[in-house]
Amino acid sequence: MSNPDFTLLNQIQFPADLRKLRIDQLPQVCDELRQDIIEKVSKNPGHFASSLGVVELTVALHYVFDTPNDRIVWDVGHQAYGHKILTGRRAQFHTNRKLHGIRPFPTPMESEYDTFACGHASNAVSAALGMAVAANGTGRHVVAVTGDGAMSGGLTFEGLNNASSTPNDLLIVLNDNDMSIDRAVGGMEKYLLQLDTTETYNRLRFKASSWLRSKGYLNDSRRKGLIRFNNALKSALSHQQNVFEGMNIRYFGPFDGHNVVEIVRVLQQLKDMKGPKLLHLHTIKGKGYKPAEQQATVWHAPGKFNADTGERIVQDNANQPAKFQDVFGHTLLELAQSNPRIVGVTPAMPTGCSMTIMQKEMPQRVFDVGIAEGHAVTFSGGMAKDGLQPFCNIYSAFAQRAYDNIIHDLALLRLPVVLCFDRAGLVGEDGPTHHGAFDMAALRPIPHLTIASPMDEHELRRLMYTAQLPEKGTFVIRYPRGHGVLPDWHCPLTEINVGTGRCLRQGDRVAIVSIGPIGNNATKAIAQSGLNVGHYDLRFLKPLDDALLHDICQHYERLITLEDGCMQGGMGSAVLEWMNDHGYALPVTRMGIPDEFIEHGTVDELQHICHMDVDSIVAAINQAYK
Repeated sequence: MSNPDFTLLNQIQFPADLRKLRIDQLPQVCDELRQDIIEKVSKNPGHFASSLGVVELTVALHYVFDTPNDRIVWDVGHQAYGHKILTGRRAQFHTNRKLHGIRPFPTPMESEYDTFACGHASNAVSAALGMAVAANGTGRHVVAVTGDGAMSGGLTFEGLNNASSTPNDLLIVLNDNDMSIDRAVGGMEKYLLQLDTTETYNRLRFKASSWLRSKGYLNDSRRKGLIRFNNALKSALSHQQNVFEGMNIRYFGPFDGHNVVEIVRVLQQLKDMKGPKLLHLHTIKGKGYKPAEQQATVWHAPGKFNADTGERIVQDNANQPAKFQDVFGHTLLELAQSNPRIVGVTPAMPTGCSMTIMQKEMPQRVFDVGIAEGHAVTFSGGMAKDGLQPFCNIYSAFAQRAYDNIIHDLALLRLPVVLCFDRAGLVGEDGPTHHGAFDMAALRPIPHLTIASPMDEHELRRLMYTAQLPEKGTFVIRYPRGHGVLPDWHCPLTEINVGTGRCLRQGDRVAIVSIGPIGNNATKAIAQSGLNVGHYDLRFLKPLDDALLHDICQHYERLITLEDGCMQGGMGSAVLEWMNDHGYALPVTRMGIPDEFIEHGTVDELQHICHMDVDSIVAAINQAYK
């Protein structure tokens, strides 16, 4: 799959090949690598703009450091396409995100060059610090690449705080592009825009420290004192405080993140410097591809496009049902127009969850808190405590980071916050770090929570309406990525009695009990089987519908439970526990996500792997009737 025009890139299979080149050849390598990413992602969709923004940094890191022995720890793994191409996976890159192809994000399970898992954001500094401590005395270098919005995540600050007080030689590279998926927000982002140290100052300081060390004046105890004196003097002269140097992390930058020769020179200077240090690079998300530079949010993951013209190849969805996220966005605005207490909260996902619909009309009532899921939940709790009605929308997999906040800051106080978990269940090509598999099992044991999942768009609207009514407490609504099933999602906003399911179809011997949109697979399977199977939409995982379950257990011989979540501790487990507590002993077949991390692929492919697709349900029905 090599392009004959890529004369240098074609010579590189691994970073050792890159290091054979002259430094003056690296700009051409960057041009060819950037074009290779453009060509491949235009045909095989994936994350795009972030990887273009770090091409020069990627080349420089692998040129200066002896990877894989030296460790590069990537944050927010959608930056790492260039890294994958340079580390032995160029020939396979066309399989990226496809079933059984290379994985969507770096992982040590795929390559020794991938030092840590990085599907979510903000973990690079902490993981790299651990590696730096482990590398003490071995001569191994460790680099954490953070940024691309990850600086708003609390774990990054925790890692920085520990790095400042733990003996280590960690190098932190801050990729500062003023973006995550949407425009980055918060005080740290504004601070970074204004932070500056001159190149001359950095060069003089480095030479001075090298001379002092060679003369024996710069041992560890003196080094910390000199750094504190230097930081105080620089702050006085520049009238500028540097938060990193205030933590005894030496700061260098900002530098042009698209000048590969300069980045190499700086990295070579910093490579063997003792103590923690931070290199600040200014980059442009989407660099080198004009449409992506102009609309970085759209081009974060643009789908297929014409690489020559920049025209996105958008599927005609005119006859498809609306996406669940868009139904959420329009319904939230509709509710907010009639309920002045409603506010929207999202951790850096206003476009992805369609909260932009309300944000456009009511910007003062929508809060994008950055990549900070735990804060999003507790912030919502604070507003709810004093009279507001927050709708806090978080992708299901990312909500895992806010588990303690949900328990301690919402459920314990029964605060009226509506937690809307988008991307629940199998999400497809983003793979195991992004599947919303664990929310139902994780939240089910927590007291005072209401947990619901709508089977279709009408149910989503009615659940949202119900959740914002008085005395409903903390209310969780989970729904999937992608399109719904109804030609028209509009419906009257009416209340659903909390803890009630519904009978979709009476049967004779076997009944399917489902929760959420996966129930639509059951509807198709029942029709395809030709058998008289009962079908019940449980709708609420908590509280369970006692009356409905009594009726089911008294009228059927066998049950099949179906959920788009992990079976360990999920809805099927809840039904079995309920049956045991109430003296029922019917045979039950549980269907859902098995006890393993599911790979990447289309949702249909993954449902087949998990035996949750229509054919698998038909087979389960036929087996139940034997």
